[in-house]
Amino acid sequence: MLQETQRRLEGLECAPPLVVCNAEHRFMVAEQLRNETTEQATLILEPAGRNTAPAIALAALHVQQSHPKALLLVLPADHHVTDPEAFQRTVVSASERAQSGRLMTFGVVPTKPETGYGYVRCGEAVSEGIYELAEFVEKPDKETAEAYLASGHYYWNSGMFLFRADRYLAELALHRPAMLSACEAAMSSATRDLDFVRPSEEAFLASPSESIDYAVMEHTLEGGVAALDCGWSDVGAWSAMWDISEADAAGNVCEGDVLLQDAHDNYLRSESRLVAAIGVRDLVVVETADAVMVGARDQMQSIKQLVAALESSDRPEATIHQKVFRPWGSYESLVVGEQFQVKRLTVNPGQTLSLQLHHQRAEHWVIVSGEAHVTRGDEHLVLGPDESTYIPIGMKHRLANLGEAPLEVIEVQSGSYLGEDDIVRFDDVYGREETPA
Repeated sequence: MLQETQRRLEGLECAPPLVVCNAEHRFMVAEQLRNETTEQATLILEPAGRNTAPAIALAALHVQQSHPKALLLVLPADHHVTDPEAFQRTVVSASERAQSGRLMTFGVVPTKPETGYGYVRCGEAVSEGIYELAEFVEKPDKETAEAYLASGHYYWNSGMFLFRADRYLAELALHRPAMLSACEAAMSSATRDLDFVRPSEEAFLASPSESIDYAVMEHTLEGGVAALDCGWSDVGAWSAMWDISEADAAGNVCEGDVLLQDAHDNYLRSESRLVAAIGVRDLVVVETADAVMVGARDQMQSIKQLVAALESSDRPEATIHQKVFRPWGSYESLVVGEQFQVKRLTVNPGQTLSLQLHHQRAEHWVIVSGEAHVTRGDEHLVLGPDESTYIPIGMKHRLANLGEAPLEVIEVQSGSYLGEDDIVRFDDVYGREETPA
């Protein structure tokens, strides 16, 4: 969906993308964008989530350094749009108003009395499809939503915005000065790490946590609304994937290796193995290498409570994934046992792991595909498919892919401790801290 969001901008005159995300997701996000655009994206890494208002402030402060009057098109990465051309036309029509200083929000023309969305009420019409912002309203009950739809003055709150960087910061200074001060302090002490911008953790954590709606848009006198009719959906829950996807004759939406018998109106997604279901209805089933989630389709908004239960129980599934992204590629744990672990490493073309050693584990590398350039102590080896090498405990080593195709390696670790913190780095092309003993 992040790639779809980037793809939605093709044809618009835009600067390279600026993404605000959690620091733990940085390599995954960078890899997704690298596969989608040739432009170099900049990633601002939040040390912790503080909702949308501070996140947008970080982006605005970064942009303001060089282009204070630049327009920021703020797009969440979990939206679905079936008519990107209509989306782009609306962005263009809202740009003039935004350039003049208005904080524009995109109001989605409602197709039904939806109770799961907030709404915006439109004021006076400025031009075709462009209105003054009258107010934001909370998620309504069914009767109120029906009244909104009948009036023709209420649109769904899309959570997408268009405004100048300096204007957003001015409104934040007016309505949430403490938030702006914290974000300014965080960015003034930010460090650069490759294409990542790391705001000061201590300063950013001092910021209040609040959405842009509550912090700014509900208070500003300079708001505007652009009516948006582009087949929009907020894919905020797994059940929404059923809503926007093409179902079979029995109402089932299946992705991956799925086998059904006497099943109706389900969403089933398999990412690593067969999922078989018999006699079920109105379920969401999502299988990944990490875990399997099963729930009633109309209860998917409660998944936050499930995640909270995992976290309170200190379950590793809440924070650790089987597949981990790194600047050079990724690794995936296949088997974990007593004093051994098997991983699959994927090294992207032209990438190199750090020169390192381990104090408590040995490693055996088997090349599956591609060509591996291996540093092993004082040796330099070139290995192809079905060839292997052994790295004893305490030996300096390095793995590189100098070719044009991905390098896949099976790594077998053995030792008394297999944690990722048993790495002593001596040299790293990505600027990660060196830790020689």
